Amino acid sequence: MNASAEQWVKVFNGESKPTGEGGRNSNNMRPIVLVCEHASNFVPPNFNGLGLSEKQLQSHIAWDPGALDTAKLMVSKLDATLVASQVSRLIYDCNRPPHSSTAIPLSSEQQSIPGNSSITPAEKEQRVETYYRPFETALTQCIDSLVSPLVVTIHSFTPVYLGKKRDVEIGVLYDTDQRFADAFMRQAGDQPRFNIQRNQPYAPTDGVTHTLKHHALSRGLLNVMLEIRNDLISTLEQQQKMAAYLANLIDLSLLENT
Repeated sequence: MNASAEQWVKVFNGESKPTGEGGRNSNNMRPIVLVCEHASNFVPPNFNGLGLSEKQLQSHIAWDPGALDTAKLMVSKLDATLVASQVSRLIYDCNRPPHSSTAIPLSSEQQSIPGNSSITPAEKEQRVETYYRPFETALTQCIDSLVSPLVVTIHSFTPVYLGKKRDVEIGVLYDTDQRFADAFMRQAGDQPRFNIQRNQPYAPTDGVTHTLKHHALSRGLLNVMLEIRNDLISTLEQQQKMAAYLANLIDLSLLENT
């Protein structure tokens, strides 16, 4: 990637441990790739905030609050690699393919996005090339640098959606390959600290499994998408506890699949 492309995606690496520990690859990293497609609410200045208020840009419509901070803490605990987008999903949603009608959303949670309302095909293609392709390339390179890595995408969701309270606290999402999700649910059942549900609060039919399908299913890799209710990761202390809990479940679930 060139320098301008690199500003829209960031790769984090965990602290290395002795080669050979935990099924390590030749580059001394564990075969675990975390992904945070909605890590940032940054809107480049030339988009004039997409016509939204600062309050809207700080809300869930623009990003997944708490997801990146939690994922970064998981990186150090798992000695994993993390690939994170550095632009708001309202500019381009990196968990959507370019042909998706929601890759550049016209509305989100019943709120219109004025800056996307009259986008031309040429402008859409420019956003694909500027924001999505560098992310896709970085994630591909990370996965290809490891031997059969586990792919885990990290997201957060709101406690209330369109006026309806959500009781689920952690969602374990999967598409057509549920091997790792099954192991994760078994391990979570032995440590019942949260309300954990399968394919909630979203499901594959909502179009949320693009990263899993494109980067993991296509390679036959173990994978899962974790959705965390954002009121459980709103402070550093909460993020530390959640990161430790999820990292432990991931470690235990990996043991089932080795």
